[in-house]
Amino acid sequence: MAASTVLVTGARAPVALHLARLLHGAGRRVILADSPIRPIAAASMACASYHRLPPPRFATEAYAEAVEALVRTEGVVTVIPTCEEVFYLSRLWQDGAMPARLFAPDMALLARVHDKHAFIRLAQSLGLDVPETTLLQSDTDLESVRGHSREQVFKPVWSRFARDVLLRPSPGELDVVRPSPAAPWVAQRFVDGEEISAYAVAIEGKLKALALYRSLYRAGKGAGICFEPVEDGAARRFVETFVAGTGWTGQISFDLMREPDGTVLPLECNPRAVSGLHFFRDPQRFADAVLDAGPEVKPDVTAPQTVRLAMWIYGLPAAWRSADLGRFRQAMRDAGELLDWPGDPAPKRAQWRTLAEIAGTALRQRISLQAASTRDIEWNGPDQERSS
Repeated sequence: MAASTVLVTGARAPVALHLARLLHGAGRRVILADSPIRPIAAASMACASYHRLPPPRFATEAYAEAVEALVRTEGVVTVIPTCEEVFYLSRLWQDGAMPARLFAPDMALLARVHDKHAFIRLAQSLGLDVPETTLLQSDTDLESVRGHSREQVFKPVWSRFARDVLLRPSPGELDVVRPSPAAPWVAQRFVDGEEISAYAVAIEGKLKALALYRSLYRAGKGAGICFEPVEDGAARRFVETFVAGTGWTGQISFDLMREPDGTVLPLECNPRAVSGLHFFRDPQRFADAVLDAGPEVKPDVTAPQTVRLAMWIYGLPAAWRSADLGRFRQAMRDAGELLDWPGDPAPKRAQWRTLAEIAGTALRQRISLQAASTRDIEWNGPDQERSS
């Protein structure tokens, strides 16, 4: 019997590479798709074939047509998104005509949790503790919180990688914020404590995989590039309650804060894969849990994980600025290279080509490397015109 075919999208992301390796190791035929020319996962021996797609943010209809043709031609059984293309795929699946299963919730729920204000209200409605969060849609809304700006964090409702975040700004620093109904912001109480990131997989509200971790180094203010696993009962209860209350199916991730008294509060949600996936290395147990209704799979990696190239680009300058090179050296010694995989060395070499392609986009668009890495797949709410 031929192995069932799984399509993993977002092939530019290390999590897509990791997911492909897990599913391939469990006997699935894995094909990958994305819009870059040379995404890192396409170099993997786990990739049966790579298919370049139109950029969903800028060519939405062409993207939808290409995905549908790919699913039908390749006999895809399951499609697993890893990045923000999940929104474009969910919309494509809305009418129920696609022959494959999309491993993600419906569009309404995706949009609700991606919205930084609606997510907090949803968590609150499930009986979970949340930080005070105010929706800002006008200058009047902004003026109502300006006097307390030093105790708050300001961020766009539709954003990622901590982009444009103002952390406890002065009242005058808020002058750059121009909230509107089309481009809303939130003001959220600054939560002092220990940050915990959560990566989870759930099926119909039942938790199938959970990794809790903290970032030791980040790419700027955003994504972690060196991270270590943690355990926290309150964080697990939050995730369990949220996925059960929403009947979640698919991958989901949270930024949480543990206050000194042990209370865990949510900051925001990302309905996609994040770095916690790298703490799972057992292909069969992971595939059984996620695709075959098996029992919950536990993380089996205990060492910190990193991408060493990213550490040299982002971690070393951060360590230099903080005059803490000893900590940087220790992290580089202790952490495992998450791109390493037995018998599959090509992606580690391919990261240089991938970086060059992203750098080219950054130079042409005059944006940061991080912004360039997701520019063509970002989903910024129902009104996309303002972000194009």
